[in-house]
Amino acid sequence: MPDTAAEFYCPTCAKPVADPLVCGDCHALICRTCGTPLERIDDLGIG
Repeated sequence: MPDTAAEFYCPTCAKPVADPLVCGDCHALICRTCGTPLERIDDLGIG
C-alpha cells in the first residue's frame, strides 16, 4: 500500500481525504473542504 493512500472518505465530496481535521470537542475526523464527518475506507469496502 502506498504511503500517500487516504484512509478516510468524504461522502459529501465523494473523494478520499488524506488530511482530515480533528474536532476539538469530540475528536471526530472531518473533511477540510465541507466539514462532513468522514468514513473509514475500510468500512466502505472501497480501499
